[in-house]
Amino acid sequence: MKHIDEKTRTELEAAAFRRLVEHLRERTDVQNIDLMNLAGFCRNCLSNWLKDAADERGVALSKEESRTHVYGMPYEEWKQRHQGAASPSQIADFEKSKPGH
Repeated sequence: MKHIDEKTRTELEAAAFRRLVEHLRERTDVQNIDLMNLAGFCRNCLSNWLKDAADERGVALSKEESRTHVYGMPYEEWKQRHQGAASPSQIADFEKSKPGH
């Protein structure tokens, strides 16, 4: 970003990340497989990236804690409440693109 200092850039990026996470929490109708098939990432990817960033900085954050942060609840609870079975066409699309999962 041109003419924006590093601190402000980081704050803007953090705000955008928080907004993305909130949006995904609200859009429980959008399944992770849909995100993977269309965008090549999903909620689990975001939680993994958050954990990677914590690990790089020596911040203690478990996989479950990072998922809870992204999902807004424990992952298993989110799956029970919101995750449906993938359709054959979703699975076929996933197999074609085979994102790095």
